Amino acid sequence: MTKHTLFVCKTCNSSSEEVSKDRLSDGTRLLEQLNTLFSEKFPSSQLKIQPVGCMWACACSQGCVVAVSSSEKPTYFITDLSPDESATGLLKFIQLYIRNGKGVISYGKLKKLLQSANFSQIPRIIPFLDESAL
Repeated sequence: MTKHTLFVCKTCNSSSEEVSKDRLSDGTRLLEQLNTLFSEKFPSSQLKIQPVGCMWACACSQGCVVAVSSSEKPTYFITDLSPDESATGLLKFIQLYIRNGKGVISYGKLKKLLQSANFSQIPRIIPFLDESAL
């Protein structure tokens, strides 16, 4: 069974100001909401939520950044997510991604689930066939 990973940048912050030590970053807040919703409403053995450091999105002051990936499907890189309003839509998108054998989700569906976000679809890696080995 194909495994899917949701990478969540825990250092993202929607402000260019440095996060004080007594306040969680926006990325960490989104991660906590995703973990809570996932365990309550979307449990799946096919998904792992993986916190990561900065994903170099050049969007550190523009909202949260995640990537959804699977070895046999395209990767989706999603930016400008709200830490307070994106978790449910993101998990609904991931359900579609898991259910779709090829992992291809239309831009219209993505935009409907995550209205303020920006998306990139990165093609899956196709194994290189060495024709000289045939």
